[in-house]
Amino acid sequence: MPTPGAPRPGATAHNAGMISLWLAQDLDRAGVRWRPRAGDRFTLRSAEVVGEVFTVADMVVEAREYPTGTLLAFNGTTEWALDSVQLDQALWLPREDQLRELLGPAFRSLARSTTGEYQVLAEVPGQPERLFSAEAAADAYASALLALVTAARR
Repeated sequence: MPTPGAPRPGATAHNAGMISLWLAQDLDRAGVRWRPRAGDRFTLRSAEVVGEVFTVADMVVEAREYPTGTLLAFNGTTEWALDSVQLDQALWLPREDQLRELLGPAFRSLARSTTGEYQVLAEVPGQPERLFSAEAAADAYASALLALVTAARR
């Protein structure tokens, strides 16, 4: 089993400010729970939509072109028929700000190294301050959170 937060071959963030899918899965398995809010991003645990990222929104706006002009239509679903899914079918893809908030007082700083990696300095209880490095800032935050959650479960 890999060290929590250790980079995996070929793992990259698939959208700016969003954690890697494998880190999202690790956080989910570690017990990090999600209460959906507007602006949150997620994917579905389904082979049919691999790589699709969805955003929780109060309303979905669609631009419809008509001979008389463009109409902005407010709909409850997107272009394909997906009315609803259970929360356990979704995998939360937290943003940097959400990860930083979850770190709480354990978070010390975020910096960019001379190699271009992002480094989060965090304090895991019972351990000295530690650096968590990744190519994307969100992944560095997620790695620190994973270490914090893992330590809390011991």
